[in-house]
Amino acid sequence: MQVSSELSFTRFQGGRSSLANKIQQTIRVSLHMAKRNRARLIANRRKPEGRKSKQHKQEQLGGADIYTLRPNNPCLETAYSPTRVHQPLEAKTKAQKKYLCGIKSHCLTFGIGPAGTGKSYCATAMAAEALANGRIERIILTRPAVEAGEQLGHLPGDLDEKFSVYIDPFRDILIERLGKGTVEYNLRHGRIVAAPLAFMRGKTFCGDTFVILDEAQNTSVAQMKMFLTRIGEGSKVVVNGDIRQSDIRGRNGLEDATERLKGVHSVFIHEFDREDIVRSGLVRAVIDRYEE
Repeated sequence: MQVSSELSFTRFQGGRSSLANKIQQTIRVSLHMAKRNRARLIANRRKPEGRKSKQHKQEQLGGADIYTLRPNNPCLETAYSPTRVHQPLEAKTKAQKKYLCGIKSHCLTFGIGPAGTGKSYCATAMAAEALANGRIERIILTRPAVEAGEQLGHLPGDLDEKFSVYIDPFRDILIERLGKGTVEYNLRHGRIVAAPLAFMRGKTFCGDTFVILDEAQNTSVAQMKMFLTRIGEGSKVVVNGDIRQSDIRGRNGLEDATERLKGVHSVFIHEFDREDIVRSGLVRAVIDRYEE
């Protein structure tokens, strides 16, 4: 019995010794690999970059300079971005063609007509193309924030989060024309600006700016006057709305402005009809029934 116990103890001691040796060997191998990797890292840091390595880096980056990124750079698009339209903007109706020509040749353009005629889409898509081609440096998007009141306090979040609800249609059109990454980049860097109409007071629209005021039928006469007196030399301003869909009492700013500014040089007023609706046939039928 004593011999058997001594033999078992000896085997136990041998097993512990073998396990300890394996652990020590593993530690030595790990330390050796860590030292070798560290030496390689230091050597690579000290190694000067040759012409080939710089060229290889430029090829990896696609030759793009993140500090001078252009809006039409396709590198920012992802598989999750909406399908981008690369074709130039084309009018779907004669009314849209006349409207687009008026925007190109006039400083101030009014687009008046029912929903679904393409007023907002045409103006925003034209602004996106101008930004992508370098003809302008900034797009300003604005509208009365809330019907007749511009009170944003009841919505959650800060001012940007509150107003984003009202500016989403513009964002969708811009993403379609420019790509999601480009739109987000320009929003962060102030090349695309969205703000409530009340925040336009005291500003001046410079010559390299394309400004779009949507839902203008919900502006008061004083608000419209304030907005129109922001226009600077060489800027492009488009005012859209439907006079018959005003949510404010009394005379609205869009109706007042179009009557006052008829015949003024550099002002173009275009009216869409129900026959110009391109959104869907159902929308045309709905408007017909509501306006009977």
